Amino acid sequence: MQAIYAYHTQDGKASINAVEKELFFSINKTYDLYHYLLVLIIDIANYAQKRIELAQNKKLPSEQDLNPNTRFIDNQAINLIRTNNQLLRYLEQNKLNWAIYPEIVKGLYNSMVETEEYNSYISLEGESFQEDKSFIIKVYKNIIANFEQLYTVLEEQSIYWNDEVEFVIGIIIKTIKKLKPEDDENFSLLPLYKSEDDVEFTKKLFRSVILKRSEYNKLIEQFSKNWDFDRIAFMDILLLEMAITEAIEFPGIPLKVTFNEYIELSKFYSTKRSNVFINGILDKIFQHLKETKKIVKQGRGLIGDI
Repeated sequence: MQAIYAYHTQDGKASINAVEKELFFSINKTYDLYHYLLVLIIDIANYAQKRIELAQNKKLPSEQDLNPNTRFIDNQAINLIRTNNQLLRYLEQNKLNWAIYPEIVKGLYNSMVETEEYNSYISLEGESFQEDKSFIIKVYKNIIANFEQLYTVLEEQSIYWNDEVEFVIGIIIKTIKKLKPEDDENFSLLPLYKSEDDVEFTKKLFRSVILKRSEYNKLIEQFSKNWDFDRIAFMDILLLEMAITEAIEFPGIPLKVTFNEYIELSKFYSTKRSNVFINGILDKIFQHLKETKKIVKQGRGLIGDI
């Protein structure tokens, strides 16, 4: 969506090939962010370890200093991530680390230890791999995802990371959920693409929306007669073009999935009432395209898709 928007707002100054290249570069940058945020939990644990060591080396350490609760720094899921060969190679190759942002690590640690979840977690008796996984998922969902300073730092580092944090944290949570006690340093992280089909989907959707814009704009204008077409938000038209393209060009994607996806996108990226407008227009257009046999779904469970 952002790449197509960028292409249209450059008034022909950039070719489809150039913008497509930029699109795939941005996807690769999202994969950088996946590794960058995944290693963050290790840095938080390392910071916790240093605090314990400093406390133990006081001139007059307390009983608590000498006998600290090490449940968090001994977290089995964190230690699996810490030793993962794929992660370590990627971080080294792409020079990704949090070394120059100690305030982020410290701030996240301080936010974490103040939570009820943290205190409940470190109070647990005995080892539990499932509890270890569950806790770091909570750290990502409730602490890292809501830490405002983090967003500022990420925005300074890459314009491609502005809207990606929530999505990437969702992928990290999937990664953590996959972890098993028997895993070792060679467990697989999630790939950049699930399959080559994802790459082809990206290329085809991007190019088809641009190349068939005129055709689909006429369709949108036809079914928005009660609206002044020139005053419809540009982003709404773009989302409608994408939804129509996906519905027609990808027979294996259920129509409901396409419909719901673009309604959700409109809530984030367009006006307050866009989702209502897009809902109504898409419903009419999809019905017309089915009646004229331009939408034909194939595959198990897709025939008769509403």
